[in-house]
Amino acid sequence: MNLSELEARLQQMIEVDLLGVLPGKKVEDVIIQKLAAAIQQNAIPISEGVLASPDVYTLVMHPDTAQKWQNPQLLTVLLNSITTVAQEAGFRFRIAPTITIASDETISPTDAHIVASHWIDSMSETNATPLETGSLEDNEKMPENAFLIVEGVKVFPLNLSVVNIGRRLDNQLVIDDPRVSRNHAQLRSIKGRFVLFDLNSTGGTFVNGQRTSQSVLYPGDVISLAGVALIFGQDNPPLRPDLKGTSPLPNAAAERPTAHLKEHSTAKLRKK
Repeated sequence: MNLSELEARLQQMIEVDLLGVLPGKKVEDVIIQKLAAAIQQNAIPISEGVLASPDVYTLVMHPDTAQKWQNPQLLTVLLNSITTVAQEAGFRFRIAPTITIASDETISPTDAHIVASHWIDSMSETNATPLETGSLEDNEKMPENAFLIVEGVKVFPLNLSVVNIGRRLDNQLVIDDPRVSRNHAQLRSIKGRFVLFDLNSTGGTFVNGQRTSQSVLYPGDVISLAGVALIFGQDNPPLRPDLKGTSPLPNAAAERPTAHLKEHSTAKLRKK
């Protein structure tokens, strides 16, 4: 099934399912197009001739649009459609997929960004679970192909076991924004996962809308550093040539619209 066929089938599935639960509701064509592309472009091989579809989907939208999507029935329809169409196309899911809505004031109300990735393992552990840190620089268990999407337009690959984030120029990830502290946060590779630590920052560090001092990160998590938004991903960065730069964003200013998580809605489809 090529991309055009996958997109057409996804649109058909969504429209049919929505008629049953939300008559009159319409999913914008741009969402369907980008979901179809995300399924295909972010699939990874798991055995000879078998591809795994992404099982973590984050839809980042303008706040006004995101508010309209805060509907569990709508998210469930999307998950059912994604699962059915991906399996018809020959893809497999390693775990039951999830979908999350996040908001970003810089995105047009008629557009959306899709971040598709893969869980590394079961979500039985939560972000609130404390860790025995042990050796922080555990290079043998470095998370593979992890990255941060910085304010929706820059990809920063996470290929070091310790990444300092802040305004200071000696940080590995420099964010030139007055709201961000000089030494704001730190990412550490611990036992095969990245863990985010707040470094007593002034504006605070948030994961999925909750202030935190220490959080285990999972693909699709939305991080806010005093209002500056980052999305954590793993396995397959978005295949977009304009997202290759990792330098700080130009013209950073306090009045610039910034991404932030409003109400956080997640739907999860039970695996049959």
